[in-house]
Amino acid sequence: MTDTNDRLRVAVCDDYQRVALKMADWSRLGPDVDIEVFDRPLGDGAADALRDFDVVCLMRERMAVPRSLIERLPRLRFVAVTGSHADVVDKAACDERGIGVRLTSPAASASAAEHAWALVLALARHVVVEDRNMREGRWQTTVGLRLQGLTLGLLGLGALGAKVARYGQAFDMNVLAWSANLTAEAAAASGAKLVPKEELLRCSDVVSVQLKLSDRTRGLIGAAELASMKPGALLINTSRGPIVNEAALIEALRDGRIGGAGLDVFDREPLPVDHPLRACPNTVLTPHIGFVTEQGYRAFFEGIVELILDWRRSVANARGAIAPRDGTL
Repeated sequence: MTDTNDRLRVAVCDDYQRVALKMADWSRLGPDVDIEVFDRPLGDGAADALRDFDVVCLMRERMAVPRSLIERLPRLRFVAVTGSHADVVDKAACDERGIGVRLTSPAASASAAEHAWALVLALARHVVVEDRNMREGRWQTTVGLRLQGLTLGLLGLGALGAKVARYGQAFDMNVLAWSANLTAEAAAASGAKLVPKEELLRCSDVVSVQLKLSDRTRGLIGAAELASMKPGALLINTSRGPIVNEAALIEALRDGRIGGAGLDVFDREPLPVDHPLRACPNTVLTPHIGFVTEQGYRAFFEGIVELILDWRRSVANARGAIAPRDGTL
Protein backbone atom coordinates (compact mmCIF):
# COMPACT_ATOMS: atom_id res chain seq x y z
CA MET A 1 0.00 0.00 0.00
CA THR A 2 1.37 3.43 -0.99
CA ASP A 3 2.09 5.83 1.84
CA THR A 4 0.11 8.99 1.18
CA ASN A 5 2.92 10.99 2.76
CA ASP A 6 5.08 10.06 -0.25
CA ARG A 7 2.57 11.57 -2.65
CA LEU A 8 1.70 15.17 -3.39
CA ARG A 9 -1.93 15.84 -2.53
CA VAL A 10 -3.69 18.67 -4.37
CA ALA A 11 -7.11 20.05 -3.43
CA VAL A 12 -9.14 21.97 -6.02
CA CYS A 13 -11.70 24.03 -4.11
CA ASP A 14 -15.08 25.37 -5.17
CA ASP A 15 -15.23 23.75 -8.58
CA TYR A 16 -19.00 24.30 -8.65
CA GLN A 17 -19.48 22.87 -12.15
CA ARG A 18 -16.99 20.00 -11.63
CA VAL A 19 -15.10 20.92 -14.79
CA ALA A 20 -11.61 21.65 -13.42
CA LEU A 21 -10.14 18.29 -14.39
CA LYS A 22 -11.47 18.67 -17.95
CA MET A 23 -10.12 22.18 -18.44
CA ALA A 24 -6.41 21.40 -18.15
CA ASP A 25 -3.94 18.52 -18.43
CA TRP A 26 -3.34 17.81 -14.76
CA SER A 27 -1.33 14.67 -15.60
CA ARG A 28 1.57 17.02 -16.34
CA LEU A 29 2.04 17.33 -12.58
CA GLY A 30 3.46 13.80 -12.43
CA PRO A 31 2.32 10.29 -11.47
CA ASP A 32 2.94 10.90 -7.76
CA VAL A 33 0.15 13.48 -7.50
CA ASP A 34 -3.35 12.87 -6.12
CA ILE A 35 -6.00 15.47 -6.98
CA GLU A 36 -9.31 15.85 -5.18
CA VAL A 37 -12.04 18.22 -6.30
CA PHE A 38 -14.47 19.90 -3.90
CA ASP A 39 -17.56 21.13 -5.71
CA ARG A 40 -19.28 22.93 -2.86
CA PRO A 41 -18.18 25.53 -0.30
CA LEU A 42 -16.36 23.86 2.58
CA GLY A 43 -17.43 26.46 5.14
CA ASP A 44 -16.65 25.55 8.74
CA GLY A 45 -15.45 22.13 7.61
CA ALA A 46 -12.51 23.50 5.59
CA ALA A 47 -9.85 22.58 8.15
CA ASP A 48 -10.96 18.96 8.38
CA ALA A 49 -11.38 18.62 4.61
CA LEU A 50 -8.00 20.14 3.71
CA ARG A 51 -5.73 19.06 6.55
CA ASP A 52 -4.02 16.30 4.54
CA PHE A 53 -3.29 18.37 1.41
CA ASP A 54 0.04 19.87 0.35
CA VAL A 55 -1.44 22.18 -2.29
CA VAL A 56 -4.73 24.10 -2.23
CA CYS A 57 -6.13 25.63 -5.43
CA LEU A 58 -8.60 28.49 -5.08
CA MET A 59 -11.08 29.88 -7.60
CA ARG A 60 -10.80 33.63 -7.15
CA GLU A 61 -12.57 34.86 -3.98
CA ARG A 62 -14.91 31.91 -3.49
CA MET A 63 -13.04 30.71 -0.40
CA ALA A 64 -11.04 32.59 2.22
CA VAL A 65 -7.84 31.18 3.70
CA PRO A 66 -7.26 33.17 6.90
CA ARG A 67 -4.56 32.58 9.49
CA SER A 68 -6.99 30.57 11.63
CA LEU A 69 -7.36 28.05 8.79
CA ILE A 70 -3.69 28.01 7.79
CA GLU A 71 -2.70 27.13 11.34
CA ARG A 72 -4.88 24.01 11.11
CA LEU A 73 -3.38 22.73 7.84
CA PRO A 74 -0.11 21.03 8.84
CA ARG A 75 0.79 19.77 5.34
CA LEU A 76 -0.02 22.93 3.39
CA ARG A 77 2.96 24.11 1.34
CA PHE A 78 1.53 25.94 -1.65
CA VAL A 79 -1.62 27.95 -2.50
CA ALA A 80 -2.54 28.64 -6.13
CA VAL A 81 -5.14 31.35 -6.72
CA THR A 82 -6.86 32.09 -10.02
CA GLY A 83 -7.14 35.73 -11.03
CA SER A 84 -5.06 38.77 -10.15
CA HIS A 85 -5.82 39.22 -6.43
CA ALA A 86 -4.97 37.02 -3.45
CA ASP A 87 -6.73 39.12 -0.81
CA VAL A 88 -8.58 36.03 0.42
CA VAL A 89 -5.30 34.47 1.56
CA ASP A 90 -3.46 35.63 4.69
CA LYS A 91 -0.11 36.13 2.99
CA ALA A 92 1.72 36.99 6.21
CA ALA A 93 0.63 33.73 7.84
CA CYS A 94 1.76 31.83 4.75
CA ASP A 95 5.13 33.59 4.72
CA GLU A 96 5.71 32.65 8.36
CA ARG A 97 5.19 28.99 7.47
CA GLY A 98 7.11 29.12 4.19
CA ILE A 99 3.92 28.44 2.24
CA GLY A 100 4.10 29.71 -1.32
CA VAL A 101 1.22 31.79 -2.73
CA ARG A 102 0.99 32.43 -6.46
CA LEU A 103 -1.57 33.92 -8.85
CA THR A 104 -2.59 32.95 -12.37
CA SER A 105 -3.24 35.58 -15.02
CA PRO A 106 -6.23 37.89 -14.47
CA ALA A 107 -9.63 37.14 -15.95
CA ALA A 108 -10.43 38.68 -19.32
CA SER A 109 -12.52 41.83 -18.83
CA ALA A 110 -14.59 40.99 -21.93
CA SER A 111 -16.40 38.17 -20.10
CA ALA A 112 -17.67 40.37 -17.28
CA ALA A 113 -18.51 43.21 -19.67
CA GLU A 114 -20.57 40.88 -21.84
CA HIS A 115 -22.40 39.59 -18.80
CA ALA A 116 -23.16 43.10 -17.60
CA TRP A 117 -24.76 43.82 -20.95
CA ALA A 118 -26.69 40.56 -20.83
CA LEU A 119 -28.23 41.77 -17.57
CA VAL A 120 -29.05 45.16 -19.11
CA LEU A 121 -30.93 43.53 -22.00
CA ALA A 122 -32.63 40.93 -19.79
CA LEU A 123 -34.01 43.67 -17.55
CA ALA A 124 -34.88 46.17 -20.27
CA ARG A 125 -36.85 43.62 -22.30
CA HIS A 126 -38.14 41.47 -19.40
CA VAL A 127 -36.53 38.40 -20.96
CA VAL A 128 -36.66 36.24 -17.84
CA VAL A 129 -40.28 37.12 -17.05
CA GLU A 130 -41.51 36.56 -20.60
CA ASP A 131 -39.59 33.29 -20.94
CA ARG A 132 -41.31 32.02 -17.82
CA ASN A 133 -44.66 33.32 -19.08
CA MET A 134 -44.28 31.46 -22.36
CA ARG A 135 -43.51 28.21 -20.59
CA GLU A 136 -46.57 28.66 -18.38
CA GLY A 137 -48.94 29.42 -21.25
CA ARG A 138 -49.12 33.21 -21.06
CA TRP A 139 -48.50 35.72 -23.86
CA GLN A 140 -47.16 39.32 -23.65
CA THR A 141 -47.54 40.60 -20.10
CA THR A 142 -44.80 43.26 -20.06
CA VAL A 143 -43.77 46.39 -21.94
CA GLY A 144 -40.06 46.61 -22.68
CA LEU A 145 -37.64 49.51 -22.68
CA ARG A 146 -35.82 50.60 -25.86
CA LEU A 147 -32.24 51.53 -25.07
CA GLN A 148 -31.64 53.73 -28.12
CA GLY A 149 -31.44 57.37 -27.06
CA LEU A 150 -31.37 56.58 -23.34
CA THR A 151 -28.47 57.38 -21.00
CA LEU A 152 -26.02 54.83 -19.66
CA GLY A 153 -24.15 55.83 -16.51
CA LEU A 154 -20.93 54.00 -15.66
CA LEU A 155 -19.52 54.03 -12.16
CA GLY A 156 -15.95 53.14 -13.10
CA LEU A 157 -14.33 53.39 -16.50
CA GLY A 158 -11.36 51.05 -16.39
CA ALA A 159 -10.80 48.20 -18.84
CA LEU A 160 -14.17 46.65 -17.97
CA GLY A 161 -16.11 49.92 -17.90
CA ALA A 162 -14.64 51.00 -21.22
CA LYS A 163 -15.98 47.84 -22.87
CA VAL A 164 -19.45 48.42 -21.40
CA ALA A 165 -19.26 52.01 -22.66
CA ARG A 166 -18.66 50.74 -26.20
CA TYR A 167 -21.63 48.39 -25.92
CA GLY A 168 -23.77 51.35 -24.89
CA GLN A 169 -22.57 53.34 -27.88
CA ALA A 170 -23.39 50.41 -30.18
CA PHE A 171 -26.97 50.67 -28.89
CA ASP A 172 -26.97 54.43 -29.58
CA MET A 173 -27.03 55.37 -25.91
CA ASN A 174 -25.56 58.50 -24.38
CA VAL A 175 -22.76 57.47 -22.02
CA LEU A 176 -21.84 59.23 -18.77
CA ALA A 177 -19.03 58.12 -16.48
CA TRP A 178 -17.64 58.81 -13.02
CA SER A 179 -14.92 57.51 -10.77
CA ALA A 180 -12.79 59.19 -8.16
CA ASN A 181 -9.72 59.60 -10.38
CA LEU A 182 -11.30 59.70 -13.84
CA THR A 183 -10.35 62.63 -16.07
CA ALA A 184 -12.46 64.23 -18.78
CA GLU A 185 -9.85 63.25 -21.36
CA ALA A 186 -9.86 59.58 -20.33
CA ALA A 187 -13.66 59.51 -20.35
CA ALA A 188 -13.80 61.07 -23.82
CA ALA A 189 -11.31 58.47 -25.11
CA SER A 190 -13.91 55.82 -24.24
CA GLY A 191 -16.76 57.80 -25.75
CA ALA A 192 -18.14 58.91 -22.40
CA LYS A 193 -18.70 62.25 -20.68
CA LEU A 194 -17.25 62.74 -17.20
CA VAL A 195 -19.86 64.06 -14.76
CA PRO A 196 -20.17 64.21 -10.96
CA LYS A 197 -21.53 61.05 -9.37
CA GLU A 198 -24.70 62.83 -8.28
CA GLU A 199 -25.43 63.97 -11.84
CA LEU A 200 -24.77 60.52 -13.23
CA LEU A 201 -27.24 58.91 -10.84
CA ARG A 202 -29.86 61.57 -11.45
CA CYS A 203 -29.67 61.50 -15.25
CA SER A 204 -29.01 57.86 -16.16
CA ASP A 205 -31.61 55.37 -17.30
CA VAL A 206 -29.17 52.50 -16.72
CA VAL A 207 -26.47 52.66 -14.02
CA SER A 208 -23.76 50.00 -14.20
CA VAL A 209 -21.12 49.44 -11.52
CA GLN A 210 -17.59 48.66 -12.75
CA LEU A 211 -15.54 49.53 -9.66
CA LYS A 212 -13.18 47.53 -7.47
CA LEU A 213 -14.27 46.95 -3.89
CA SER A 214 -12.24 49.01 -1.43
CA ASP A 215 -12.77 51.02 1.72
CA ARG A 216 -13.56 53.95 -0.56
CA THR A 217 -16.19 52.15 -2.65
CA ARG A 218 -17.85 49.99 0.02
CA GLY A 219 -21.42 51.24 0.42
CA LEU A 220 -20.92 53.81 -2.35
CA ILE A 221 -24.53 53.33 -3.45
CA GLY A 222 -26.83 53.65 -0.45
CA ALA A 223 -30.35 54.79 0.28
CA ALA A 224 -29.71 58.43 -0.69
CA GLU A 225 -28.07 57.48 -3.97
CA LEU A 226 -30.85 55.05 -4.88
CA ALA A 227 -33.45 57.69 -4.06
CA SER A 228 -31.75 60.12 -6.43
CA MET A 229 -32.03 57.77 -9.41
CA LYS A 230 -34.83 58.00 -11.96
CA PRO A 231 -37.94 56.06 -10.87
CA GLY A 232 -37.62 53.67 -13.81
CA ALA A 233 -33.83 53.41 -13.84
CA LEU A 234 -32.07 50.05 -13.92
CA LEU A 235 -29.10 49.23 -11.69
CA ILE A 236 -26.50 46.69 -12.83
CA ASN A 237 -23.81 45.32 -10.51
CA THR A 238 -21.28 42.81 -11.81
CA SER A 239 -18.40 44.10 -9.66
CA ARG A 240 -18.79 43.34 -5.95
CA GLY A 241 -21.92 43.16 -3.83
CA PRO A 242 -20.90 45.46 -0.96
CA ILE A 243 -20.44 48.44 -3.29
CA VAL A 244 -24.23 48.70 -3.15
CA ASN A 245 -25.90 48.77 0.25
CA GLU A 246 -27.93 45.58 0.13
CA ALA A 247 -30.63 46.56 2.63
CA ALA A 248 -31.20 49.89 0.89
CA LEU A 249 -31.42 48.19 -2.51
CA ILE A 250 -33.96 45.65 -1.28
CA GLU A 251 -36.12 48.46 0.13
CA ALA A 252 -35.85 50.47 -3.10
CA LEU A 253 -36.87 47.45 -5.18
CA ARG A 254 -39.79 46.56 -2.95
CA ASP A 255 -41.04 50.15 -2.97
CA GLY A 256 -40.61 50.51 -6.73
CA ARG A 257 -38.28 53.49 -6.34
CA ILE A 258 -36.10 52.16 -9.19
CA GLY A 259 -37.10 50.17 -12.23
CA GLY A 260 -35.09 47.07 -11.44
CA ALA A 261 -31.72 45.55 -10.73
CA GLY A 262 -29.48 43.06 -12.50
CA LEU A 263 -27.11 41.51 -9.97
CA ASP A 264 -24.29 39.03 -10.42
CA VAL A 265 -22.59 39.73 -7.08
CA PHE A 266 -23.79 39.72 -3.49
CA ASP A 267 -22.64 40.48 0.04
CA ARG A 268 -22.66 36.79 0.86
CA GLU A 269 -21.89 34.15 -1.73
CA PRO A 270 -23.37 31.69 -2.42
CA LEU A 271 -26.55 33.65 -1.79
CA PRO A 272 -28.60 31.92 0.96
CA VAL A 273 -31.74 30.21 -0.34
CA ASP A 274 -33.96 32.32 1.93
CA HIS A 275 -32.29 35.64 1.09
CA PRO A 276 -34.84 38.45 0.50
CA LEU A 277 -33.22 39.43 -2.82
CA ARG A 278 -34.50 36.17 -4.28
CA ALA A 279 -38.06 37.42 -3.80
CA CYS A 280 -37.56 41.04 -4.88
CA PRO A 281 -39.60 42.21 -7.86
CA ASN A 282 -38.07 43.16 -11.23
CA THR A 283 -34.68 41.62 -10.68
CA VAL A 284 -32.43 39.39 -12.74
CA LEU A 285 -30.08 37.47 -10.44
CA THR A 286 -27.14 35.38 -11.57
CA PRO A 287 -24.67 33.48 -9.32
CA HIS A 288 -21.44 35.45 -9.89
CA ILE A 289 -20.87 34.04 -13.38
CA GLY A 290 -19.57 37.18 -15.07
CA PHE A 291 -16.13 35.59 -15.30
CA VAL A 292 -17.36 32.02 -15.77
CA THR A 293 -16.72 31.15 -19.40
CA GLU A 294 -15.08 28.14 -21.00
CA GLN A 295 -12.21 30.26 -22.26
CA GLY A 296 -11.72 31.84 -18.85
CA TYR A 297 -11.85 28.56 -16.98
CA ARG A 298 -9.35 26.94 -19.33
CA ALA A 299 -6.95 29.83 -18.81
CA PHE A 300 -7.43 29.64 -15.03
CA PHE A 301 -6.96 25.89 -14.62
CA GLU A 302 -4.11 25.68 -17.11
CA GLY A 303 -2.56 28.52 -15.15
CA ILE A 304 -2.92 26.56 -11.91
CA VAL A 305 -1.14 23.57 -13.44
CA GLU A 306 1.70 25.85 -14.55
CA LEU A 307 1.94 27.41 -11.07
CA ILE A 308 2.21 24.02 -9.39
CA LEU A 309 4.80 22.86 -11.93
CA ASP A 310 6.87 26.01 -11.31
CA TRP A 311 6.59 25.54 -7.56
CA ARG A 312 7.67 21.90 -7.79
CA ARG A 313 10.68 22.91 -9.87
CA SER A 314 11.68 25.52 -7.32
CA VAL A 315 11.33 23.03 -4.47
CA ALA A 316 13.31 20.42 -6.37
CA ASN A 317 16.05 22.91 -7.15
CA ALA A 318 16.23 24.12 -3.56
CA ARG A 319 15.96 20.85 -1.64
CA GLY A 320 15.39 18.02 -4.09
CA ALA A 321 11.98 17.43 -2.49
CA ILE A 322 8.64 16.48 -4.07
CA ALA A 323 10.15 16.27 -7.56
CA PRO A 324 8.01 14.33 -10.06
CA ARG A 325 9.23 10.80 -10.61
CA ASP A 326 8.71 10.53 -14.34
CA GLY A 327 11.48 12.92 -15.29
CA THR A 328 9.09 15.43 -16.90
CA LEU A 329 10.69 18.27 -15.00
